[in-house]
This record gives sequence, C-alpha cells and structure tokens, in this order.
Amino acid sequence: MSTHLLAPPAAAARQEFLRDVLAGLSRPEKTLPCKYFYDQRGSELFDRICELDEYYHARCEVAILRAHADEIAALLGPAPALIEYGSGSSLKTRLLLDRMQGGTYLPVDISRDHLLRTAARLAEDYPRLEVVPIVADFSRPFALPAVPGRRVVYFSGSTISNFAPPDDARLLAQIARQVGPGGGLLIGVDLKKDRSILEPAYDDARGVTAEFNLNLLARINRELGADFDLSGFRHRAVWNEAAGRIEMYLVSQRDQVVHLAGQSVSLREGEAICTEHSYKFSVEEMAELARGAGLAVRRVWTDDRRLFSVQYAEAAG
Repeated sequence: MSTHLLAPPAAAARQEFLRDVLAGLSRPEKTLPCKYFYDQRGSELFDRICELDEYYHARCEVAILRAHADEIAALLGPAPALIEYGSGSSLKTRLLLDRMQGGTYLPVDISRDHLLRTAARLAEDYPRLEVVPIVADFSRPFALPAVPGRRVVYFSGSTISNFAPPDDARLLAQIARQVGPGGGLLIGVDLKKDRSILEPAYDDARGVTAEFNLNLLARINRELGADFDLSGFRHRAVWNEAAGRIEMYLVSQRDQVVHLAGQSVSLREGEAICTEHSYKFSVEEMAELARGAGLAVRRVWTDDRRLFSVQYAEAAG
C-alpha cells in the first residue's frame, strides 16, 4: 500500500480549521462546516448512524449495489482506477472491490488516521488491488498520482447533498475534469420524499445523530481549545420544503458566551448554529445538474420505494 498525502501539515490544518470555525461563528446566522464532523469519533458515530432503522440512505444504497453489482462492475471496467470521495470506512465500497479483477482503489478522505487504518485493512483483504489512500479535502481540486486504468469516481451516500448550488455543480465539474473524457462517476443521490421519512433520518430516536452533531463542538474544544458546554446545546433537524433540503442545527439552550482563540462568541437562548444542509433531488434535477457539469447520466437504479438512487454518469468526450 502506498500513501499519497495531499493534506497540509498538522499545524496548517489546525489553522485552517480555526479560521473556518471563527468565520462561521462570526456570521449573523452562525454556521460550522460539516466537513469537520469526521474526526475519528465522528467517523465511528456515522458508521452507527448508517445502521439505524431511520437512516434509510445506507440500507437502500447497499440494496441497490447488491442487486446491480454485476452491471455496475461491467460499467466500471475490468481494472479501473476507482477514486472514492469521502471514503470513510469504505464499507459499501467492498461490494465493488469484490468484483474488481484488478486495478487501483484510491480512497480520498480528510480524516488521516481513520483513512490510513481503513486503507491498511483493505490492502490486506484485497491483495490483487493496489490501494492508494489520499489524504485530501475533496471539496477542493487535488491532484491524483499516476496510476493505470480508466478513472471512475465513486461518490457514495449522497454526500453531493451537502453542497449548495452552485458548489454542487462546481464539484461535479471538478470530477468530470479529474476522470477525463470517457471517465465515469458512480454517485449516490438522495431523492425527494415526504417530511415524515426525512426528518427522523436526521433526528433518530436513539439520539446517535444528536451525538454526532454535538461531537463537532467536542472536537473544536479538544483541537482548538474552545470551551463549548455541550450540555448547553440541543440537536435539531428540519425539512425546508421551499429550499428542498434538510437543515441540521445546534441550538443554544441559554444565553451563553463561548471563548476561542482569544475571541468571545455570544449566543442567545434559542439561537442556532447551522452545521449541515442536505439537499434532495428528483431524478430529472440530478440529470440536469450533471449535464451542466459535463457529465451524462447513463444509468439510474433505485430501491423499490424510490427513496434513494445510485446513478452512473460519464464525462463528455
């Protein structure tokens, strides 16, 4: 296994984290970037979320991949360079790796330690594949090492939902450039559906998603020296019909002041920090978005209830 490190040094990464947090908390409507959810603890909690009854995404995506794995493998080709954006624990990806006869798997993730541990396990389990973990923020352009095979990006779990227009179009255009003419994109796309299904998926009865959301504050305390009192916040998730998105918040339970890097951040009782937007699409909306980024959707697979889709697109040319 070889490792391609594109992440900045730890000190620079910490400064970027700090800048992003301070910038978000200084806005009239406070925000925190959702990409910082995924430290080691956050990644573990997200794996638990994927097992919840309410969280249909992972269950539906796995069912689609299992039902159509042979067809998908044929579209990927015999020995592709499979690039996974936001690979996490790569659990669903194993359904694809099981069918790859050779080639290279390039998991891309911002969480260095979790990525390297996962990649080491995969290299042991799939000796016929070259596993090249890439520590990078995929939301920005990054270079790939020179590896053989047709490039295909795997972007699972409907992570595209976390990018607001026009950032989602920009990211898809980045993917089209990265895979090159004739390259592929296999992407999970969450479909529009009733509020009664959507809201519990982001606010489960066991409180795992709440713990996942609050862990972001715990990470800021631990890595940046802030003094968030986690008991002073509660998790909230709501479906915004007009915007077509789920919105996740951490809501202050009282008037309070948080200290970070010599600065004070005041929060009123009931004031919310937005931590995530998750946009939902129709099949037609996704096709139009992809087309504008230079990608043509060739296949769409859904579960029986049409809650979720896996889509395959190819770059123009």
